[in-house]
Order: sequence, then structure tokens, then C-alpha cells
Amino acid sequence: MKYDIKQALVWMLKGAAMGAANVIPGVSGGTIALITGIFERIINAIKHFDIQALKFLSKGRFKDFAKHVDLKFLLFIFLGTGLAIVSIARLFEFLFVNYPVFIWAFFFGLVLASVYFVAKRISKWNFASVLSFIIGTAAAVSISLLSPAGENTAIWYVFLCGVVAACSMILPGLSGSFVLILMGNYQLMIDAVNRLRWDVLIPTALGAGVGILAFSWILSWVFKRFRDETIGLLSGFILGSLGILWPWKTELTEKFGDKLKTVGYDWYLPQLNFETLIAIGLIVIGIISIWAMEKYAGTIEEK
Repeated sequence: MKYDIKQALVWMLKGAAMGAANVIPGVSGGTIALITGIFERIINAIKHFDIQALKFLSKGRFKDFAKHVDLKFLLFIFLGTGLAIVSIARLFEFLFVNYPVFIWAFFFGLVLASVYFVAKRISKWNFASVLSFIIGTAAAVSISLLSPAGENTAIWYVFLCGVVAACSMILPGLSGSFVLILMGNYQLMIDAVNRLRWDVLIPTALGAGVGILAFSWILSWVFKRFRDETIGLLSGFILGSLGILWPWKTELTEKFGDKLKTVGYDWYLPQLNFETLIAIGLIVIGIISIWAMEKYAGTIEEK
């Protein structure tokens, strides 16, 4: 596969966008992959880590292995994702504490625009695709209303968190971070990244590897045979997740041991003031960002 530095940087930037999205509860890295045109390529590349790939490795045919799994593409995507997660985790931790309305507003705009840009990829709206859209929306809303579990540091549970979070991270409209909140271990993962807690990071990474390999096969099969219905379902997931991102909300918390955990939200309409105007401006910026990303991705595909 021919590639140059510019192409590698583009892949890294798309990976970084996915990584940044996955840090935010309610935002899906899979959504970013879908609207930037790399979703199917990622799924197909991951699913090629199969027996044939092992045969190439065992025989020392590293070039064939790299081509089989689209290794260069994956390396730059995941390099960008990893760098973004490590570098942005602290920044977002600060922003959520000090400017929650503003950061929620920006990502609300991002996800709101994503509904349109993902749904427009459906080639033909019919009963099946509309029904899939409704089911996806209902499922996402239901998930957003679930109460989070308490934190659990058991190795088997941390491994399971890795499996589930990895699957949700590549599924557009379903946030890996929000799933971790529901499972009770979101703050644990943020602390593990910031403090390099290998007792948490290693089993999580192993679980993520197992989950993403298995799920990529399933998703690739479904996507190829039921494309419009799948995109309809994913668009519904994205729409249904907007409630989580609504900027004007009060966290409902419960005490688990000596820690307070968010178990839901009390949504409200904002007052018309300077802060609200800034938040609305950030929603618009989020929408424009997705539009620009979609336009740029289209330009790359044409070339």
C-alpha cells in the first residue's frame, strides 16, 4: 500500500479525533470513524487478525502479514487514538470540573450534526431502515436512563469492562466512556490513565483486544448484508444519546462507600444569559466542525 507522510498524518488526526471522542461520556469514537469515512476500513482490517495472519507471522512473511491486516493504516489510527486519550484525559478532567456546560454544549453540537451526516448514508429509506432507526433511538434512550453500578476493581470485572467498552467504542452512537460509567468504572479508568496503574490498564487492554476482534467479525458481517438497516440503527443510537449530552442538567448522585457517583441527570432549560449564549455558540461550532470534517473526508475520498 502506497502512502506518504501527509496520508499518515491524516490517519493520525482521524485517530486522534476518535480518541478524543471516546474520552467524553456520550460521544462515540465509532461515530467519528463513520463520518470521516474510515469505519468500514477499520472493521475490515481488525477482522483480518485471523488464522491466515498467524500463518504469515509464523513463516516470517511480515510484509504479507502487514498487507493482510492493513497494518500501516491501523498503526497510525491507533497511534493517534492513544496519544489523544493520554494527552486529553487530564484536559477534559479539568474542563468537566470547571466548565461543564461549555464542553457538553460543544459535544452536543458534534453529535447532533452527526445524526444527519450518518443517516444520509442510507441509500434507500424503507420500512426496515425506518424501524431500525426507531429501535436504535429507543435503545440508546433506554441505556441513558440506566443507573450506574458501583466501582469494581476485580480483575475479571476490569477485563469485562475492557471487552464491553472496546465494542462500544467502535459502534457509532454508543459511547465507550458512558458504558464505563454505567459499569461503574469510568473514574477508575481515568485515574488509571493519569497515574499509569498497570494493575487496571493491563486487564482492560486484554479485554479490549478480545472484544474488538470478536465484535469486528459480527459488525462486518451485519454491515455488508444489511447496510441500510445497520446505518439506520446506528443513526438512532446517535440520536438517542443526545439526552446524555444536553448541556443544562444537574447530576443526580448517590454515595458508594466514600465516593459520590452520578446515577442520572435532572434536565432543565437554560436562562437567557451570557453563559447560555456562549454555550449556544459552542453548539454551533460543534455542528460546523462535523460539517467541515465531513466535507474534508468527501474531498479525500474523491481524490
